[in-house]
Amino acid sequence: MVSYSAIPNIWLKFMSKDLILESTTLWDFPRQNYGDKPHGNNKYNGVTPAFVIWNLLQRYTKEGDLVVDPMCGSGTTIDVANELNRKVIGYDLNVIRPDVIKNDSRKIPLQDNSVDFAFIDSPYSNNIKYSDDEKCIGKISCEDKEFYDELEKTASEIARILKPNKAMGWVIADQWIKKKFTPTGFLMWQRLEKYFVPIDIVCLTRHNQTSNTGVWHNRARQYNFYLRGFKYLFIMRKPNKS
Repeated sequence: MVSYSAIPNIWLKFMSKDLILESTTLWDFPRQNYGDKPHGNNKYNGVTPAFVIWNLLQRYTKEGDLVVDPMCGSGTTIDVANELNRKVIGYDLNVIRPDVIKNDSRKIPLQDNSVDFAFIDSPYSNNIKYSDDEKCIGKISCEDKEFYDELEKTASEIARILKPNKAMGWVIADQWIKKKFTPTGFLMWQRLEKYFVPIDIVCLTRHNQTSNTGVWHNRARQYNFYLRGFKYLFIMRKPNKS
């Protein structure tokens, strides 16, 4: 029998049926999943921890609300939304399951002001292969202005389909590669402020990336650079324009 007194508190919230909302702006989820049911696929490139979406849907939606994920990947948003009795539509250029609709996030086939919440874990640069589709924004480097131009088209679409005063969550991370730092999050934030009003910024602790090994930690100390330790979760809302 497991002795719960010997289990770190951070793990207990993933094992309990009574999940607890995060209360600070630092979220640390060492597992992609929670509970005993799958949510998405933890082997999928760039998969979002399910508890991120669970927290957002608990705070910013209610049962029956429509949730949209324009870059749905392995379907984590779909699985969490279904479990919480939300209506949900997931789109992606790389379709790997039948309940994901093939679509480009820069043109979402939904009516204006029709969605209650949107979530997106967008590409951070071109360092991960998201799909073979040539239209994939993840084929563009975050060092190029084009990267933000294309993601801004997605932001504009999210703003169009969201109902006034409704919220959205956007996950993105900075880049350090070949001795060059790119503040991807800050640059994307500047684009998002054109369409949304800030609610808050959450830091998501990064786990399971390939650089999270002893070898890379030693290199970071030896050669005086920092490994990426967190992602941004921008929580924003569509303004209520009269």
